[in-house]
Amino acid sequence: MWLAVRAAAVGAVVAACVVAGAALAQPRVEITRDLAGAKDHPLVPRYEGSFIIGYKADRFAEVDIPMGPVTLGSNGQRRFERMDALEGARTRLLYVAPFERTSLEVMRNYKDALLAAGFKPLFECNRDACGDSVEVPFYFNNDSRKLMADQVMQYAFAYGVVDPRLFVARLDRPQGGQATVIVFAAFQENSANAAAGKRVAVFVDIVESGTMEKRMVTVQAPEMATNLSRDGKQAIYGIYFDFDKADIKAESKPQLEEMAKLLKANPGLKVYIVGHTDNQGALDYNIGLSQRRAEAVVRALATQYGIPAARMTPRGLGPLAPVTSNATEDGRAKNRRVELVQQ
Repeated sequence: MWLAVRAAAVGAVVAACVVAGAALAQPRVEITRDLAGAKDHPLVPRYEGSFIIGYKADRFAEVDIPMGPVTLGSNGQRRFERMDALEGARTRLLYVAPFERTSLEVMRNYKDALLAAGFKPLFECNRDACGDSVEVPFYFNNDSRKLMADQVMQYAFAYGVVDPRLFVARLDRPQGGQATVIVFAAFQENSANAAAGKRVAVFVDIVESGTMEKRMVTVQAPEMATNLSRDGKQAIYGIYFDFDKADIKAESKPQLEEMAKLLKANPGLKVYIVGHTDNQGALDYNIGLSQRRAEAVVRALATQYGIPAARMTPRGLGPLAPVTSNATEDGRAKNRRVELVQQ
């Protein structure tokens, strides 16, 4: 009865609950070693006796940072009341702690170790203070965080979640940049392997800012003119926005200057300024965000560079016109862009 009620309330957890009975009926696959190729992050030691069952390292990614409890959104979906975001090198680790350990004990050890290493706490919640079913928006329904390489990773925190605890902390590094660590621990079941359940699982997400390789170059005005004449459009990657915002960042200035040169050199040219996002998040929200970003570009070119606003029409397409697949972070980065389209 409890599983049926929970599945109806959560929705996406239905699949895990359906397979749970069959999966748990299979022989236990004992966990006696770390996942092949996985390793601890040098900034975050593991709880003694734990094993790594999930691992992924990304050279550069955009990461949502929970900074408040879970609440029910206007669309009926669970979401964090407040979210921040970071970009940087990312490491995700999923551990199972030894049997007969509590999430309180495990989390206390992580917290003490991070504070001793100089990390400063940003957010913390325990049990009911985290909100209802915190594991759902944090991991199970969060494709940007969830590890998907095999079912044991996918079905961590699938059901039977008890005593969830979340801790977020940040370290200012002497050599520059910051490291932000998210630790989520809870007693849980695992639908794919019974040996990974009935024990505390620990998810650790580490983001190291300031580590992106600068590969996108500013597109010069003559090149834009050629591409518009030939293709009718020009993809722009040199205009930067903060995560989930439409405020243009200062490092966008070189690209805005080239766009202004193009428009001044071709006074008869009229363009659509088109905003594009990846497919992470709700469709309507992303379309609205891309529209606001397109409007911000038009506003900047008009107010800062004197380009008549009547020559530029802002449009937001959200994720509806990708240039490549959104299945990888590299693909999503290519899809997040502004385009000039000749009218």
